[in-house]
Amino acid sequence: MAPQREWFEKDYYRVLGVAESASAKEIKSAYRKLSRQYHPDANSGDAAAEERFKEVSAAYDVVGNEERRKEYDEVRRLGPAASGFPGGGGGQGGFSFTDAGDLGDLLGGLFNRGGRGGGGRGGRGPHRGQDLETELHLTFDDAVAGLTTAVHLTSDAPCHTCNGSGAKPGTTPKRCANCGGQGVVSDNQGLFSFSSPCPVCAGRGVTIDDPCPTCRGTGVERRPREVKVRIPAGVADGQRIRLKGRGGPGQNGGPPGDLYVVVRVAAHPIFARKGNDLTITVPITFPEATLGADIAVPTLDDGPVTVRIPAGTRSGRTFRVKGKGVSSAKTKGDLLATVEVAVPSKLSSAERKALEAFQAASNGASPREHLGV
Repeated sequence: MAPQREWFEKDYYRVLGVAESASAKEIKSAYRKLSRQYHPDANSGDAAAEERFKEVSAAYDVVGNEERRKEYDEVRRLGPAASGFPGGGGGQGGFSFTDAGDLGDLLGGLFNRGGRGGGGRGGRGPHRGQDLETELHLTFDDAVAGLTTAVHLTSDAPCHTCNGSGAKPGTTPKRCANCGGQGVVSDNQGLFSFSSPCPVCAGRGVTIDDPCPTCRGTGVERRPREVKVRIPAGVADGQRIRLKGRGGPGQNGGPPGDLYVVVRVAAHPIFARKGNDLTITVPITFPEATLGADIAVPTLDDGPVTVRIPAGTRSGRTFRVKGKGVSSAKTKGDLLATVEVAVPSKLSSAERKALEAFQAASNGASPREHLGV
């Protein structure tokens, strides 16, 4: 792995929360603790935690490897001189990061790391495939219950004819004779050795005499795909589900990227969600609110439950029914039933007389007396 530009900019020891003198065991322990804390499976939908997980993984990928750690420490030791290498300090007579282009090409030669593991310009060595994102639309009930379904997308994928090799069926790619399969060629200039992508194989390390007729030797084709995805119970609207290795195809033997499925949940006609709690508004009559009553309240999938409304209940009061909300891997929510006194827009003659009698029996008492009006 050739030194990367980020090595000058990021303190991987600080990312992992360890000292530069930390042992390999201490680094591994710190990485395991942080990866468990910020793993996407434990922080569904949390973009900040997902970004932190990637940062921790990138740090461990370097300092968790003995050979890469030595190179990283050496690059960091060069300090400001490295940013303008070889002129020093990036000032006059030197050149900046922009001037240098990909420091993997420059410093890869300095450390004699011109092999296929680098990520330099020109496609040299294995490259991880792109991460992809697609949407999945679910009903409210399916999101609460969870299900196994499929998403359909059109994207780059390994060629179905050559299985990604790029060679015509019945033939195989050949090791590049010019670079010996390394994908790079070196230019020794005294003290320093600079490397660049092989001009014959374009950095792939192999040549193809008989290209695949479907992908024309690229090993990749754009086609519709169906990818199965398991939706956990209780998934929320906007939550991102990661399918490892189901993204874009890798290049030159690199691993595929990941596929992120963004869940879109349709509204329910009577229920809504507040975290793992289900909410519902239940109309009640004036007599029920005043005198008290036992009323039936629907649940999402267990049939109605009975809720006791105490005498004198005000409109807007919420009653909690334990365990009748949304179940997820960690918790089970409740049902929050908010009562709302229904005011009839039309009254029958008997209803009007009854209300007038009630008003007369109230002796003209006003609920607004405390307002001083």
